[in-house]
Amino acid sequence: MRHDRRMSFKATQGAHLSGALGAEIALVAIAAIWGLTFVMVQDAIALLPVMTFLAYRFLTAAIVVTLLWARAVMSLSARGWLAGLVMSVFLTAGYITQTLGLARTTASNTGFITGLFVVLTPVFGALLLGQRAGTAAWTAAAISCVGLLLLSGAGKEINLIGDGLVVLTACSFALHILATDKAVGDHDIRALLAVQLGACGLFCLVPAAVSGDLAVPRTTTVWSALIITSLIATALGFFVQTYAQTHASPARTALILASEPAFAGLFAWLLNGETMTGGGWVGAGLILAAIFGIELVPHLRTRRPLPEG
Repeated sequence: MRHDRRMSFKATQGAHLSGALGAEIALVAIAAIWGLTFVMVQDAIALLPVMTFLAYRFLTAAIVVTLLWARAVMSLSARGWLAGLVMSVFLTAGYITQTLGLARTTASNTGFITGLFVVLTPVFGALLLGQRAGTAAWTAAAISCVGLLLLSGAGKEINLIGDGLVVLTACSFALHILATDKAVGDHDIRALLAVQLGACGLFCLVPAAVSGDLAVPRTTTVWSALIITSLIATALGFFVQTYAQTHASPARTALILASEPAFAGLFAWLLNGETMTGGGWVGAGLILAAIFGIELVPHLRTRRPLPEG
């Protein structure tokens, strides 16, 4: 009888580890996709105002998700709608403050400071929710931050307003991960996704409309960027993140998503011939090593056998 219980426990534990590993591999894939689309977005926002592009991107993704899972959206409770709105507030705040900060500071500072959400996520989780990240997660986060610093070459120029805005970006993305973690256990992730994306689109649409920046895209560059980022990077990307957070902790989610700049640099080198410094390559390697390290460490530890008898 006890042997059966041990076998049942091992099977349950194995299924949990398998689900968590699959979710985290999916997160790595999404970080790679976001890195791949970075150059595409850069080209598009050179032709279309940023807030207009974001509004179209999020609203298109929201419409697709709602059409796919209309029944789930319609049956979402009032608390579920509120949770989705909270998620959207943090996500939109992250995008807006990043855009405003980028106009006032360097791109390298923006990339590095934004990546600090990998440390802020476990910090806020501990302070606000009493979550414990563990030594391995903290070590990996520290290594990742060093990697981000090397990758971006940040720190040469400091702009208090611009850099301060991007600090708010990092805080917003960290809080978005934590808000998602709290919501996914209680509500349908498909409905949460539709509410979050729709609200983000509306939040971006308002300033675009007020400033008179709404315009119909007229080039294939913008249209292709909108279609790919809406369907793949946004609808699919945030669905995978939301689903993965039913298995992965906020700290691990933040660590994996922080690999986006490394993938962006890699794809910019492969596709556009952009060059990276030696420090940049070392930084990208440190970020990826931190991610693979935190995935491998639990499997390398010797598992203590269950007591007999």
